[in-house]
Amino acid sequence: MEPIIFAYLGIGIMIILSGVGSAYGVTIAGNASVGALKKEPGAFGNFLVLSALAGTQGLYGFTGYFMLKNFLVPEITWAQAAAIFGAGLAMGFVGLFSALRQGQVCANGITAIGNGHKVFVNTLILAVFPELYAIISLAAVFLISTSL
Repeated sequence: MEPIIFAYLGIGIMIILSGVGSAYGVTIAGNASVGALKKEPGAFGNFLVLSALAGTQGLYGFTGYFMLKNFLVPEITWAQAAAIFGAGLAMGFVGLFSALRQGQVCANGITAIGNGHKVFVNTLILAVFPELYAIISLAAVFLISTSL
C-alpha cells in the first residue's frame, strides 16, 4: 500500500466518524425538542440552540481535512502518512463520542425546559464539557499538521 492511501484513510475516518457523531448528536437533541415542544412551544429558540450544538464536531472533522490537505501529495512519506492517519483517528473518535454525549446532555436539558424548569444556561454550560474534548482534538490535528 502506498503511504498516501494510508493518509487518505485517516482523513476519511476523521470526516466520517465526526460527521456521524454530529448527525446522531443533533438527532438525539432534536428528538427531545420535538417532544418538549408539545409542552413548551414558546421555547423553540432555546431548543434550536441546544439541538445544534452537537453539530460542531462534524465541522471540526471537516476543518481537520483543510489543515492536512496540503500534505496529501504523491511524495508523502510513511511518517507523514502515519501522522495524518493518527490525527484522523483521534479527531474522528473524539468527535464521534463527544457529539453523541453532547447530544444526550442537550436532550436532557431540553426535556427539563419542556417540563418548565429554567435550565437553558445551565445546559449550555454543561454541554461545553464534551465540546471541549472535540476542540482539544482539533487542536491536536493542528499541532500535528504544523509538525509535518
